[in-house]
Formats: sequence, structure tokens, C-alpha cells
Amino acid sequence: MEAKKDILWRVYLIYFIICLFGVAIISKICIIQFVDGDKYRAQAESFLTKFFDIEAVRGNIYDSNGSLLATSLPYYEVGMDVNTDAITQEIFDDNVDSLSISLSNLFQDKTWKEYRKDLVKARKGGDRWVLLQKDVSYTNLQKMKKFPILRKGKNRGGFVYLQTNKRERPFQFLAARTIGKLNDNGTGKSYGMEVAYNNYLEGTSGHRLMQKIAGNVWRPINDDNEVDPEDGADIVSTIDINVQDVAENSLMNCLRKHGADHGCLVLMEIKTGEIKAIANLTRNSKDTSIYMENLNYAVGVATVPGSTFKLPSLVAAMEDFNVSLNEIIDIGDGTCFYSGKPVHDSHHPEKSRISVQEVFEQSSNVGVTKIITRYYAKDPQKYIDRLYKMGLNSKLNITIPGEANPYIKNTEDKTWSAITLPWISYGYESRITPLQILNFYSAIANNGKMMRPMFVKEIHNRGKATKIFEPEVINPSICSQSTVNKAKSMMEGVVLRGTGKSLKSANYQIAGKTGTAQMGIVNGKMTYQASFVGYFPADNPKYSCIVVISAPSGDAYYGGVVAGPVFKDVADKVYSTSLEIHKEINSKQSEFAVKAPSVKNGCQKEIQNVLTKLKIKNQSTDLKADWVLSTMKDSTSIRLSSQKIENDLKKNIIPDLTGMTARDVLFLLEPKGLRVKIIGSGSVATQSIQAGATFIKGTQIILQLI
Repeated sequence: MEAKKDILWRVYLIYFIICLFGVAIISKICIIQFVDGDKYRAQAESFLTKFFDIEAVRGNIYDSNGSLLATSLPYYEVGMDVNTDAITQEIFDDNVDSLSISLSNLFQDKTWKEYRKDLVKARKGGDRWVLLQKDVSYTNLQKMKKFPILRKGKNRGGFVYLQTNKRERPFQFLAARTIGKLNDNGTGKSYGMEVAYNNYLEGTSGHRLMQKIAGNVWRPINDDNEVDPEDGADIVSTIDINVQDVAENSLMNCLRKHGADHGCLVLMEIKTGEIKAIANLTRNSKDTSIYMENLNYAVGVATVPGSTFKLPSLVAAMEDFNVSLNEIIDIGDGTCFYSGKPVHDSHHPEKSRISVQEVFEQSSNVGVTKIITRYYAKDPQKYIDRLYKMGLNSKLNITIPGEANPYIKNTEDKTWSAITLPWISYGYESRITPLQILNFYSAIANNGKMMRPMFVKEIHNRGKATKIFEPEVINPSICSQSTVNKAKSMMEGVVLRGTGKSLKSANYQIAGKTGTAQMGIVNGKMTYQASFVGYFPADNPKYSCIVVISAPSGDAYYGGVVAGPVFKDVADKVYSTSLEIHKEINSKQSEFAVKAPSVKNGCQKEIQNVLTKLKIKNQSTDLKADWVLSTMKDSTSIRLSSQKIENDLKKNIIPDLTGMTARDVLFLLEPKGLRVKIIGSGSVATQSIQAGATFIKGTQIILQLI
């Protein structure tokens, strides 16, 4: 009996423990399901869903006239959920052939049977994602939206696409290094305005929730937490693409003609420091007939300046010792020696005694070294200090990255020797970039005021200027006005009588300095660097320019012969297209029969700017209006009436475009998703969609211009 009780007690104990264990399990299940369920479901979901950044559309880069220099074009990765609930087997079977044919005809990368095989296989395998195509353009995406099944959209047709943006330069290599690039070809190399103004251009990324499906593929899912990206701002550069085109073509022709290794050119507006054109071309190592923009020599490479440095040397002497242009220098037979080392003039002088003015005009190495050693031999540091005071040893601190450091040797330098002072005076034992030497010449042309070179004028957001960059003064006076006047006289003499007389023009006067520097012996032959730097018009300086040609392979290597013609090409282009630098024929307008011209409808700001500069009377009925209708008020004046074009477009209403230019209508309509087809030239005469009609994105409008 006792044994039976002992056995029952043990059984009851085990039973109780099992029941207790069962209750614990059930309790834990309830806690997991009802108490901690949300937490564990979120953890599980985290393995299947993830937030991805949505790339913002990068801002555009424009030239000073509004031409597009760099933009981001949308491209799409397009896929299909072939097993979405809305696509029944009947719908799939009825449309898979026609869909496959449409895809094959559009992309022509696979036969329609191959497309069909992939779609059917994915359908049978239960796949929720089939990649149809990568890098699809916006135009082709719109075509795909009309394909069978896909035309039903995302939910009913399983049509899914992801946008990416690719940077494009409409003018290809024109100013390519200055416009720049981010992360060049994945190498991490970034340069130019794209880097300098990236904080304006990049915008703010959004984010999208995506789900991981079979094949390690992520697809977007609808989610209330999705945040749209904020597009980047646009920047308006100082570059004039029309002048840039002339500059690059002229530089290219010069490099090919002389078989040079590389060359650069910079055109600057003197009063503001705005860079209007900058070209850098390097010969392709595989095909020597091809030159590309591979390195920004003008900004990033400091080289021996050669004879162009004679101006800073003589300016220093004039400033410190009031050297006269009529002071006589004995250059002998064009050769002199310093510590046994010879200095030669490139040509035999016609006379042994010449003035300081003639020393500069003839680019006499001997003459310049004798002037500098005459005044600075006892205190060479005074000469160096003057060069430093004029800013020639300092970077310009421009906005685009990669500026090289200039190098002008100090007397405390371990390599300073008895020949250093004369050698520096005519452009050796120093390093300076083309842009830095150009900035010095611009300062002289600007009566001593040195400006910081600038590459961007404005930041625009949604077409409105949100930030304007004002010209910045580096040094209000690098030297006295009397020294400036002497320097200008010397540079004018170079073109009138000296080594740059081939640049003499009947229409306007150029002032400047030729430069020829020995760069070293390559393959047993001395290589040279030819340059010309100056400004125009000499009597009222507006623009400065420098041209540097490195290692011309032919017999011609002097700056006036090699670099001078390129300078002249660019100067002629700028002079012919810049009305403000032409002298007035007659300031008394009343002596001419003036009749107001016909003015096209368009942007009020631009129209008023042109009319004001042409001194044509105009009256606006609404000064706040962006777009106006232009009519004749009388024979000598124009009336500008407000047009509510932007208000209509916001409401998806076609405005009256009559009388507007193609440029203006493209600017207005294309951002709204309208496909614009233009026939003819001139101004809009008729439009295929009448004013007042509504439109949707993708609608085509045909404009007849006459």
C-alpha cells in the first residue's frame, strides 16, 4: 500500500510539472503573439524591407547667357511583377506575346521569343520581379507605359521603374575641366565647378521603403513614410559658351599646326574678374592628332613664366626707384654674364644702348637683368619683397579646387645663388600658373586694382536668383598710378613696335607681352613654352587674355608667332560681339532718324535690358510681370503689357505663345512635361493647341515660327 502511494505521488508530481511546463509555453506564446508581437514582426520585416535613398535631381550649370553647360538626365531601371494579383493567367496568356514583341522592337537587344521565354519562366516560378531593361531614357519609358499589360500601371500591370540621373554636358568637351565632374569614372577624381558648388547643386535626397524578394532583388512598395527628394539649385557661370567655342577651336588649330604637347587659354573680364572662357587641351598619347581637356593647366600647373614675368620685374623697379621709361640701358651685343653664366637675347640688337621702353618692347633679357641688378644687387630681398607685396607669391584662392602654389624664391632659400636675382628678373627660377600671371596683367589694366577670378555669378532656385556673387577685390592697389601708366605704355609699345606687332589691329588696340621660355632638353632637343598675355582695347581695357603653348615641335616657338594668333582670334570674336566696347559713332541721338524696332514677346527683364542699352523708349503696364506682350506705343517707343503665362501653366492651361521666340517657349513648356515640336524660325505664328486649352504631361504641341 505504501508503495502504491509512493508511485502515485511521483506520477502526480510529474503530471503537475508537465502541466506547469505546458502553461509556461502557452503563456510565452501569448506574450509573443499579443504583447511583443509588434516588436518581433518589425524585426522580421527589417530583414525583408529597407529604406533606400532617392537621389535628388542635380542642379544645372548654365553659361552667362543661359546656355546649358551641364545637366542631369533621368534614366530608369524598369521591371515587372509578373505575379501580381491583378494579372490573371488569362490576361498574361493573352498579352505576353504582344508585350514581348513590343519590348524587342523598342530595345532590339533580344528577340521577342527570348523576352517571352523570360516572362513565362518568371511567371511559372512565382517570381515577383523581372528586370526588363536598365538605363531606359525618359522617351522610351513613356513608350513602355503604352505596352500591353504595362499600360495598366504599377498595381494592375506590375509595372515598376526606378529613376537614376546621369550627368551630361551638351557641349561635350568645351570647358570640360572647368565645368568639372564628380567621382570621374568611379576613380574618386572630382574637379571643377561641380565640386566647388556641390553643396548648391546636389540637393537633398529622399527615401523610399523597398522590399526584398526572390533573387536578392529589391522592389519599391507604397509607404506613407516615403520622402520625396529636394532637387538641387542651378548655378549661372561666368563662361560665355560662344567665346569658349572660338577659344577652344583656335587653340586646337594652333596646337595641331605646331605639333605642341599641350596648351591653355584664359579670357577674363578686367573690372569684375569674371572668367569668360578657359580652355585646356592636351595631346592624346595614342592619337597625336587628337587633343582633349584632361588637365586644367591654367589653374593647376605652375610653370616657368619666361618673358611675361618681365612686366612684374620692371613694375617693381619703377615702384621702388621710380625708373623712367627713357632711362638708357647698355645691352652691348645682346650677351652678358653673371658669375660666369651667360644671359643671351634671342636676337642680335640693332643698337647697343636702348631705353627701358625699348628693353620691354624688344623683350631684351640682357636689358631686364641689367635694370634689376643695377637697383637691387645690394639688396635683392627688396626686389623679392616687392614681388610678394604685389601678390605674386600667393594663391588666388579661387573657388574651383586644384590651384597650384606659385613659387618665387626668397633670399633665405638654400638654393639662392649669385645668378638667382638676374634669372628671376626675366622669368626663370620661379613657378607661376597662367591664371596667376594673367591676374597680374589684369590688375595693371584695371589701374592697379587686383580682382579675384570668379567662375560663378548666381545661384538659381526654381528660376529665381537666390544668391549673387559680387566681384571681390584682392588688392585695391598693387602699385601707384604713375607706375601703372608706365606699364601700360610699355605693353602698348610691344604691339605697336615690338615683338607683338603681328597682333596690331586696325579696329582696336591691343596691349600685352610676348613670352618664350626654355623648358629643358627632351630627346636631345630644347623644348619651349610660347605665350602671350595682354588686354584689349588698350585705350579702355575691358578684357584680358593669356595663351600658353607648351612644347611646339616645329621651328616656330616664339610667343608672338605661336601664341599671338590665338590671342588675336579670341580678341576679334569678343570685340565684334561686344557692343559696349565699341566707340560711339555719334552721341547725339537726335541727329539720326530713330524708329523703334519690332520686339518679340518674352521675358520683361531681358527685353527692358536690351531696350535700355539701345536707348529705346519703353513703358511697362506691370513692372512685376515676368512675361510681357510687346506692342508699338508710337514710332519711337515700345509698350510692354503683362502676360499671365506662368499662372496658366501652373493650372495646366496652354498660354498664348504668339510672338515669342523658340528659346523662350522651350524654357516655359518643356519643364511642364510638354513635348514641343518647332517648325521654322523667328517667332511663334501659330500653335497646334489653342490658348486656354488644358494639357497633361507628355502632350505634344507644334509651333509654327515665321
